[in-house]
Amino acid sequence: MNNYLTELLNAEHNKIEFSCGKPMLDNYLYKQANQDMKRKLSACFILNDSQTNRIKGYYTLSNNSIPLELVTDNFRKKLPPSYSSIPTTLLGRLAIDSRFQGMKLGKLLLIDALKRSYDTSKNIGSFAVVVDPLDAEAKTFYYKYGFIELIDSKKMFLPMNTIKQLFE
Repeated sequence: MNNYLTELLNAEHNKIEFSCGKPMLDNYLYKQANQDMKRKLSACFILNDSQTNRIKGYYTLSNNSIPLELVTDNFRKKLPPSYSSIPTTLLGRLAIDSRFQGMKLGKLLLIDALKRSYDTSKNIGSFAVVVDPLDAEAKTFYYKYGFIELIDSKKMFLPMNTIKQLFE
């Protein structure tokens, strides 16, 4: 059995009180997350405070691919040249409510997302988890956990073989 800290967003969760201080991330949760889930565009996982029913934080995952030429040479040379793009998992958004920031919940949500992505990669091909940091603060956060910049891109990735080492 897989144990995760998060659960899928549903109608019972109190979205409207969520505020991380970044309007783009707040508005996504308020206005778009449910629609994206219904359309199977992404899955939104939330960390809920069971006492107050407040969402402490959330992240989204979806299928993705990246052009092979964006991958650094040391990884690209290990991949078959017949692939023009490689399958990945996109960690599209990760946000912590302002009331819960400074409690290392970003790290916990990242680990939860990486574990969920790794477990899924056992059944569906995914070379890496990709992120597209919103700003310099987010970029610094992902650097701290070993994410590597893609060539000529603001995006970053963490290879699934690296993630595997965390959980096996």
